[in-house]
Amino acid sequence: MQLNEEIREKEVRLLGPENEALGFMSSKEALELAVQKNLDLVMIAPTATPPVCRIMDYGKYRFEQAKRDKEARKKQKVIEIKEVRMSLNIDVHDFNTKANQAIRFLSGGDRVKVSIRFRGRELAHTNLGNGVMERFAQACSETGNVEKPPKMEGRSMVMFLSPKPNK
Repeated sequence: MQLNEEIREKEVRLLGPENEALGFMSSKEALELAVQKNLDLVMIAPTATPPVCRIMDYGKYRFEQAKRDKEARKKQKVIEIKEVRMSLNIDVHDFNTKANQAIRFLSGGDRVKVSIRFRGRELAHTNLGNGVMERFAQACSETGNVEKPPKMEGRSMVMFLSPKPNK
């Protein structure tokens, strides 16, 4: 944004402190008007013909803008991706523990990446990995949806779960 003396246009369209139109005038006259009112001349639409300038307290404007930005950042929720790793030959109790862990992550609003690492000869039995993934998705179906279905990536099978939207 251009301020005060930085504005070098011949003619500008001027808006007052309350957004009322003050008409077309040279940038010098507009700057003199702003100085008389003890405020700043700020170019708000440089691409318009002629450019639009406004008389305002620029320091106060920047402060309020920073305050709004800070408030907006406070309200946004950062969604993290948590990972749950399993093996192909996972036992029932271990499976339930991992499922409960994933349910806790999903209810906290985070996405969950479920992965199974295949070792050695297990790589020949990726269909068994699909079965484990389906069981896992079924166990977490109360709190989460399958975002990306199970897919092989190298020696691992990966699936993403996302939390169900609150009603």
